[in-house]
Amino acid sequence: MTESGYAQFDTELGQCGVTWGPTGITGVRLPPATGTPTGTPPPAVSAAIDRMTALMNGDADDLTDVELDLSGLPEFNLKVYAVARAIPPGQTMTYGEVARAIGLPGSAQAVGQALGRNPCPIIVPCHRVLGADGKMGGFSAPGGSVTKLKMLAIEGAAPGGQPSLF
Repeated sequence: MTESGYAQFDTELGQCGVTWGPTGITGVRLPPATGTPTGTPPPAVSAAIDRMTALMNGDADDLTDVELDLSGLPEFNLKVYAVARAIPPGQTMTYGEVARAIGLPGSAQAVGQALGRNPCPIIVPCHRVLGADGKMGGFSAPGGSVTKLKMLAIEGAAPGGQPSLF
């Protein structure tokens, strides 16, 4: 990638946005995405948009090979995001499980805070991380827990055995 820009794309959730820079995607915005698109996405970003759209339409794509530029973020957050990216569509982990996976048991609250600052939801699937006993936990995107539950339902996950609202 050689340029920076912003584009919008439609999903089952509504219109999302994606920003990119010379070394990868730098951000994903969940609906309602606002802003003025700036140029044509390079091929790697166009492919990522197609794959994010397909995932939010029910295709099982883990997006783990989508190149991100998360430079400048704290090392702790990067570790949390790496674990979240490894959670397959339709599956979930708890904040505590993520904390244990990064070798810091007892840091579940800090994991939640890192996920709340996730710049690339969908690609870094923070919606797949739940509270203890399968409780929804928070979700900082517009729509909050309703958006999180809808994303999980699209992927076929039923947190805590809860019936889908969608």
